[in-house]
Amino acid sequence: MKELEKIISSTSNISDTKAAVISIFHINNYIKETILTHLKPHDLSIEQFNVMRILRGQKGNPLNLQDIQERMINKMSNTTRLVDKLLKKRFVKRTICKQNRRKVEISITELGLKTLNDLDAVIDNTEQNITAPLNNEELKQLNKLLLKLNN
Repeated sequence: MKELEKIISSTSNISDTKAAVISIFHINNYIKETILTHLKPHDLSIEQFNVMRILRGQKGNPLNLQDIQERMINKMSNTTRLVDKLLKKRFVKRTICKQNRRKVEISITELGLKTLNDLDAVIDNTEQNITAPLNNEELKQLNKLLLKLNN
């Protein structure tokens, strides 16, 4: 815990509970900043990148805004605004549903797929570098513990 106190420049003792929460916030920021450095050249935010990956996972099938929102990692994201920005960049397209003309469907474009394909190796490598200090068993344990916190 001395290492954490050094990181946050604290001179007082920190409880294990507080240290865990601070550590999670700290590593979350580190991971976001690291990934963002690779997304910025493509003019993408982490949330926009997430929307594009969700749409790629549909394998050509469109999704409506509500379905995209449900699958987002950050549920507080303004999905409409994110999709509008991706539309301007031509990474996604918007169509009217043929069965229900009030329903708007979003799908990824060829440019969006190409951009994701360009980023795949870079992001995979970045994730490998971030998790490099942990062995496979530690990664499994970390995933299990983090999921336990979410219940």
